[in-house]
Amino acid sequence: MTPYEEQAHIQLQFWQYRMQKTPSLTGRLTARLQERMNKLIPEKVHRVITLTIEKMVKAVLFGAKYTSTKPLPRDASLQMREMHIKQQIEFYQKTATVEGAVTGAGGILLGLADFPVLLGIKIKLLFDIAALYGYNVKDYQERMYILYVFQLAFSSQQRRNEVYAILADWDAYYRSLPNDVDTFNWLTFQQEYRDYIDLAKMAQLVPFIGAAVGAIANYKLVALLGETAMNCYRMRRFTALPALEA
Repeated sequence: MTPYEEQAHIQLQFWQYRMQKTPSLTGRLTARLQERMNKLIPEKVHRVITLTIEKMVKAVLFGAKYTSTKPLPRDASLQMREMHIKQQIEFYQKTATVEGAVTGAGGILLGLADFPVLLGIKIKLLFDIAALYGYNVKDYQERMYILYVFQLAFSSQQRRNEVYAILADWDAYYRSLPNDVDTFNWLTFQQEYRDYIDLAKMAQLVPFIGAAVGAIANYKLVALLGETAMNCYRMRRFTALPALEA
């Protein structure tokens, strides 16, 4: 491996350790707090957000062809690929920051509109990252991989352990994937995503502080997704290498 690849592999190992940690006491307390907050939000709002998430993810991932960044040459190095990927992550962070500030300053109605808009930004980023690593995002299986990467980034630690196990053994798992996307566990996907972002995003609906909260939260959420995606694709790349030394 090149010096850059060696450094990337070390970073990957630290990330893999974090993905497999057992849920902490703080994580369990946060989950309980989330349950209490959910009870304070009208069920109608929950239904709208849940339906929006499911419909939008399905439309983007499995509907019309999604425009992604231009693929790099097949012989492009990992360093070159990740240079472009980091630039894309930074671009989407800035886009999401502006979007979060604008919708956060607009009160409850615009604050609620932030959910589907930010979701689209995140998925577009994942398409670009996949393409820059050399994967064909028009392939159904690659889109399913993107869906699991998304879920890994925005799940509780307990669910994260389960999703990580799937991604870590993807070559074996994807052979069993059904062709019908409706068989995917959308309920768990929606609940985990909503519970993860609610604590960070619900304060965006509060007058006066919504703009600042929206900008900061969006910036951090996109950064988290970018880091997760990079390490997932690194894991696929290094797993495919013969006799890889730790």
